[in-house]
Amino acid sequence: MTLPQTAATSVALPLTGCRVLVSRAQQQADALSSALRNLGCQVIEIPFIEIRDPQSYEPLNSALRNLANYDWLILTSVNGVDALFRRMTRKRVDKSALANLKIAAIGPATRRAIERHGLEVTITPKEYIAESVVAALRDQVKSKRVLLVRAKVARDVIPLQLCKAGAQVEVVEAYETVVPKSSQELLRAVLSNEKRPHAITFTSSSTVRNFVSLLGLRGARLALKPYSGVHTASIGPVTSATLREFGLPVDIEAKDYTIPGLVDAILEKRKGIQEARSGMQP
Repeated sequence: MTLPQTAATSVALPLTGCRVLVSRAQQQADALSSALRNLGCQVIEIPFIEIRDPQSYEPLNSALRNLANYDWLILTSVNGVDALFRRMTRKRVDKSALANLKIAAIGPATRRAIERHGLEVTITPKEYIAESVVAALRDQVKSKRVLLVRAKVARDVIPLQLCKAGAQVEVVEAYETVVPKSSQELLRAVLSNEKRPHAITFTSSSTVRNFVSLLGLRGARLALKPYSGVHTASIGPVTSATLREFGLPVDIEAKDYTIPGLVDAILEKRKGIQEARSGMQP
């Protein structure tokens, strides 16, 4: 008995034929890379950031010894959450020591990272930027002691503005980010290839600064539109402002300042970023 043959049909995924360079640190790249690959995108991973331990843990150790003295804990990244709890484990500080603190998280990914440790987050602002954290906390921190756990290099919007609101803010470094020198040769090779990416993702101001550090300012400008057809994809307005500070274009900006929001923004612009490269010489 011969069965009738049917023509196989396949539906192209929306980002088929699109190449995107993901610049997040190695241990963080998977969420963005996987989301893009699931949409048919060819992903190139070259980290612009390397996460390291701080030069000294003493400020954080001191804060952990005195957690009972604080009213609020502010965490502004998943990296900060991970670094805090690693250190608590190392110093044998039980998470119950944080139970009496009110906790603010800058965005949903940071909130989820905190909640995975069984803690409740009091505030997550509507917009996932430092200014929104300040707006959400300004009326609640007068005469309160606030512990801000963050990277060595970060914007000072939160501590400065909360101090003006009457809070006593202590800033401690839980980790630092550096430029991964091993990425320099890889980045230059990828950008000089005829199959260079259609877009490069920038998920923080640090990724922008390190991109410029890896290529030099002139090299960074020449690597992007209008010279090469490579688009920038920014996670939000703060990162976009840093791109503009260096005279670099902002071609795509997420409306929701999250990894899913960045993927949505790339999807929305997919036709334009691919067409912009058609007819260009490599």
